[in-house]
Order: sequence, then structure tokens, then C-alpha cells
Amino acid sequence: MLRQWVKSGAAHALYWSGTGKWIGSLAGHRNGPVVLGYHNVVERLPDTAQTSIPAMLITRAMLERHLDWLGKRYQFVSLDELGDILQTGASRTKPMAAVTFDDGYRDFYDHAFPLLKRKGIPAAVFVVTGLVGTARKQIHDRLYLTLAAAFLSQGRSSRDVDRTLGRLGIQPPEIPPNRLKHAAGKPFALTRALLDALPQAEVLRVVEELESELNLEQSMEAAPESLTWEMVAEIHGAGMTVASHTRTHAFLTNEKRQRVLDEVVQSRSELEKRLGTTVKHFAYPDGRFDEVTVAAVAEAGYTFAYTTCLHRDLSHPLLTIPRKVLWQNSCLDGNGRFSSAIMSCQVDRAFDFMAGGCEARHSSAVESGAHTAKGSFQVTAQ
Repeated sequence: MLRQWVKSGAAHALYWSGTGKWIGSLAGHRNGPVVLGYHNVVERLPDTAQTSIPAMLITRAMLERHLDWLGKRYQFVSLDELGDILQTGASRTKPMAAVTFDDGYRDFYDHAFPLLKRKGIPAAVFVVTGLVGTARKQIHDRLYLTLAAAFLSQGRSSRDVDRTLGRLGIQPPEIPPNRLKHAAGKPFALTRALLDALPQAEVLRVVEELESELNLEQSMEAAPESLTWEMVAEIHGAGMTVASHTRTHAFLTNEKRQRVLDEVVQSRSELEKRLGTTVKHFAYPDGRFDEVTVAAVAEAGYTFAYTTCLHRDLSHPLLTIPRKVLWQNSCLDGNGRFSSAIMSCQVDRAFDFMAGGCEARHSSAVESGAHTAKGSFQVTAQ
């Protein structure tokens, strides 16, 4: 709560003084197009953290508040329009904004899609092609829900989870103590720590081991579902952009180069075959990229790719277009109400710049032909 009050006070000072816009210009966003990202859109927030990752949720009502705020200040454009403007350098009298939704969740179709159509707002959905039309769930959702069940329901401690990781030959990650002050923070902090560095195959081993230990296979039915191909076709037919978000949502900076190529090439090929159109847009899972992943995305034939930070690859600026990802609490003041001042600072990236910019690594190590992220956890031989 104190943090929200401090954030709200800072936002109002930045907003009314105009400093936020000035800081945004230092971050490279002066009069530039705004690209926003969202994930799960729900009718109401769930009563428990054991059904969804809280920091990925936004209610339809809050999303509408965001869209209405943007509509008063920006001209909504599609990603194709945005790309044309970035390529040609053409200017418009009104600032531009594009709205995107990651992961291809079914709740986009149920809640966001009708809202966007009613308001006439073009948008883009980045889909994980290997999950579309299947009952399989996103691996990050499975990992988080498994850990949430372990910590919140089973009464387990961090040491219990560490022992499970040890049996799998995975060195337990170090998590800052401030992220573990509350029990609800443990599953999310550990989810982030594991996803940040482990290859997807190792993450899957952790998930399957914990699901088996806790007998949670059936509880995964509560995890968010993916779109069907029929829904994807309808979204595309309505004029929305359907774009690639890899085949399995692997964090590409943690994978070998060939796996990276497979992820970006196969997802594009599948979408083009299904939709009968050229797929030009790609979003990096979790916004993570380095020179190897960017090169793979270029080799796969994409024209535009989107991140979640302000860092740009100067050799491929159109393949490292910044986005700001928002959720339910991103723009709330200390009273839990939507704040225009905070929304302005979020859009201008003032908070990001003041926090010191991007903390992610955008360089990679290449050893024996394998693409490995710097600082990854040690995995011992089994």
C-alpha cells in the first residue's frame, strides 16, 4: 500500500510538472508511437492466486479504462500501419498507439475481442501456435500454479522445493529476501527465477516432478485455455492482426540456436498456412532477446518484432520495437482507483527510465555451437 501511495505521488508530480514527458523523451519516446501489451483479460479478478498469475490479469472494465484514456490522446493504429510508419518515417498530426495481447489465450476472444470490435480499435494477438486448438496449458502457468499449490495449500517451505530441484540436478536459484516477505510472493518469485534462466525442457521437468509429487494433474484444468484455430480465423477475419509468439513459448535466450530457429520458423509457417497471409510480426516471449535470437527472427523472415524493454538492437531496430506491458494494478493509485497521471507515466516509460532502464541481458554466450544465456542455473548430469 505504501508503495502505491509513493508511486501515485511521484506520478502526479511528474504528470502536472511535465517532467514525465521530458523523462520519456530521454528514454527515446518523445512523439514516438506507443505499443502496449496485455495478457489475460477476465470478467473479474479470481478469488485465489491458484487459478492465474495475478500480474498477467486485467479485467475487461479496467482494459476499457486504459483504452478510453489512450483514445483521447492517441490515434489507434494496427501493427501493419505502425510498421509502415516506422519504415518510412512518416509523421502524423496525432500520436499513435497500438494495442497487443500476448500468448493467444481464449479470454482474449471472450472478453477483449468484443470490446475492441465495439470500439473499432485495431489490435494484435500474438499466438503460441503449438498450443492453439489443444488442451495443453502454457508452461509458465503450469509452473506458477504448481508452486502456488505447493506454498499456499500444501504448506511447503522453500527448502522443500529446493530439495525437489536438487533431485533433478538443478541448483536452487537465489531470490531476493524482499520478494519472499509474504507467502503469496513465493510462487511468483520462484516462477520468475526459474523461467529467467532454465531451458524449457528443464522447466518442464520441474513442473512434471512437482505435479506428480502433489498429485496436481487434475488441478491444471483451472489454468487459462488457448484459442482454437476457428477463433484465430475469426479474429483474423475481423481485421485484427494475428502474429507469432513462437511455437511453445520457450524463453529464446535460454535455448540452443537450432531450437530458437525452430520456434520462430515453425510458428510463422503454421500461421501463414492456416491464415493464407504473410506473417510479418513477432513478439519475443517475456520480451527476452539477444543478438542470437534477433538474428534468428531476421532469418525466419519477420519484418517487425516486439520486446518489453527500452533496449534496441541498433543493427535491427525494427526487430526490437519496445512495448510496455500493463496489467490490472499498473495504473492504480493509493486508493486502488485508476490514475490518469500513473497511466501517463507508464505510457511515457518515465518509471522505467527512473528505475535505471532494462535489467535483462541482451548478450549471449555461444559454446560448442549452443546458444546459452549468461548467468543460467547450473544443471548437473543425471
